[in-house]
Amino acid sequence: MRVLVLAGTGDGQAVAQALRASGLEVVESVAGRTAAARGRAVHEGVRVGGFGGADGLAAWLREQDVGAVVDATHPFAQRMTANAVEACTRAGVPVARWVRPSWLERPDAASWLCVPDHAAAVRGAAGKGRVLLTVGRQELAAYRDLHDVVARVTEPTAGWVTPNGWELVVARGPFDAAAEHALMADRGVRVLVTKDSGGAGTAAKLDAAATLGVQVVMITRPADPDGIPRLTDTDAAIRWASAALTAGPARPRPR
Repeated sequence: MRVLVLAGTGDGQAVAQALRASGLEVVESVAGRTAAARGRAVHEGVRVGGFGGADGLAAWLREQDVGAVVDATHPFAQRMTANAVEACTRAGVPVARWVRPSWLERPDAASWLCVPDHAAAVRGAAGKGRVLLTVGRQELAAYRDLHDVVARVTEPTAGWVTPNGWELVVARGPFDAAAEHALMADRGVRVLVTKDSGGAGTAAKLDAAATLGVQVVMITRPADPDGIPRLTDTDAAIRWASAALTAGPARPRPR
């Protein structure tokens, strides 16, 4: 039986590689929304594309003889996580959630304005000067009421029309503290709006904001589903997946 890793992030790739290195058979799945993700599929045999909601994923788990699922999608991929939990419940396959350390654990987090969603982030950033948005290209439309914006995305969205007063910066990280400092200083950024993605890979912008006195508006994470094991390091992921496969499926096996 195999382990399905719902990936699409650097963490997902790391988890899949660690599980493979431990001797487990792994299928790594990405949504394929970016060219980089689609390129990985061509060169590394990664599965690309959706499953068709919880129903489609449950059927796929049964057809592909999957014995465990590690959900290592982005902390804000709430719909995918909900679908994974529902599908695994239907298919009788154990599922665990990979969890990055939250940025709210940083000492400078006490100075941030923490908000629950994009609408609150717009209100929190309004009237405070030039805004640097690092919330992902799919969320930009929520910020159209802001008029002095630098929006950074990994790649442009087809059909997107950049509003007047906005600058669209297309760049792919990771970015170091010097680069983030230069971006904010050169453009006169006074507010950073970002999501609590967590981890070290994209935290340099927070270091730069602290140095420059830039106000941080932080969108907090949605809650993970109750009762799902949480994995915080690759050793724990290996132990959990190995135990899940050893225990076998909770569903009746076809004869």
